[in-house]
Amino acid sequence: MLKWNLVVVLLVLLKVHDYQGCSSSKKENLLTPRDYDLNNPEVIQLPSQLNEISGISYYPKDSSVFAIVDEDGLLFKIHLRNPPDVKFWRFDKKHDFEDVVLHDSIFYVLISNGDIETLRFSNDTVHTNKKIFENADKKTNEFETLYFDDKYNQLVMLCKDCEDDKKKIVTAWGFNPDSAVYTPSLFSIDVKPVAEKTKEEKLHLKPSAAAVNPVNGDVYILASVNKLLLISDRSGKVKEVFELDPSVYKQPEGITFTPTGDMIISNESHEEGNATLLFIKHKPKDK
Repeated sequence: MLKWNLVVVLLVLLKVHDYQGCSSSKKENLLTPRDYDLNNPEVIQLPSQLNEISGISYYPKDSSVFAIVDEDGLLFKIHLRNPPDVKFWRFDKKHDFEDVVLHDSIFYVLISNGDIETLRFSNDTVHTNKKIFENADKKTNEFETLYFDDKYNQLVMLCKDCEDDKKKIVTAWGFNPDSAVYTPSLFSIDVKPVAEKTKEEKLHLKPSAAAVNPVNGDVYILASVNKLLLISDRSGKVKEVFELDPSVYKQPEGITFTPTGDMIISNESHEEGNATLLFIKHKPKDK
């Protein structure tokens, strides 16, 4: 009987070892950029009021992050401490808010239909204005991504699901912050090379956030539904594609950078647990 029990114990241990080996190898096999370790971010837990966190924008003056949530017109300021201190201001009622950019002391908030709401602070009061996206009522277009690109001197909106793209490209629209005029078809991202890298022939690429990396000048594009991080040049030519571990990146909806290149990704709570900020330190490539 003792011998049989030892055999059972050994078999159980082997099974556990095999299971752990499979789960860890899956994570180890996920490639990551040379200057970032996507597989091991620092995780900052957020309070429940930020469970639907979407867009984020870094504020270097006091090392904080401004954020919005999906379905309520609230602007949050998150101090990067654990647990973080959070302050918020109301700027609108309920809409499908997707991204936020802080540029020249003005906040630009993207609504999913392409409308952009500007927020200006006077002391602690928020003054707002809204620009209506052209032909929003005539076509089915959905946007989740907004970032500023000094190459164009415009805010860039990436289609998540736009009628004219037909799943073959991702169109980028521009928005001039000075004239408040939209620029159609600023550039486009070809989905085919991404599909080839991921080995998904019928890939429907759905960007959820993007930002320009201040260190190398590339654009880092999140696709939450696809669990991907793309790195492209400023004209949308894809350079690299990385799969994201779904156990870490449950629902990545926002991305921003510190001036030294540290990457911060906002992660919705999804089905369980708190929303998080994922802090990924920049590592020089020669180290």
